[in-house]
Amino acid sequence: MDIKEIQNLIKFVAKSGASEVKLEMGETKITIKTGSNVPETTIIQAAPQVTAPQVVATAPQIAQTEVSATPVKEAPVNDDSKYVTVKSPIIGTFYRKPSPDKPTFVEVGSDIKIGDTVCVIEAMKLFNEIESEVSGKIVKVLVDDSTPVEFDQPLFLVDPS
Repeated sequence: MDIKEIQNLIKFVAKSGASEVKLEMGETKITIKTGSNVPETTIIQAAPQVTAPQVVATAPQIAQTEVSATPVKEAPVNDDSKYVTVKSPIIGTFYRKPSPDKPTFVEVGSDIKIGDTVCVIEAMKLFNEIESEVSGKIVKVLVDDSTPVEFDQPLFLVDPS
């Protein structure tokens, strides 16, 4: 292919409106990329306003100050420290039952052993049985049935004693 043919090919591609043309003839390979006369448009979406979360974060700080200033409200101490927390190992949807017509895996007051299934978490159409890593008694269920859960989110409180 000579220079005249290549120049004619370039003109033809430019007039056709194609942005890229690749041509192979034997051992000769030609790629022609044309620039667009249309300027690029960049769309920038505004990020969510940060002011709303700051207001929400400020309110609990005020409430904590009021609670710590009143010794009467400090007397009832939340004694969850003696309990072991069963946490979600994956992101997904939390289910307390293996299917809608079956009973729940565990209830408050249920005794569990290591390896017992306590719930199911559905992730990408796969149902993953979550097994207990501790023996004890279920004290509290921290997540409602059929709700989304995050990785490492607390699901149950277990009294190991």
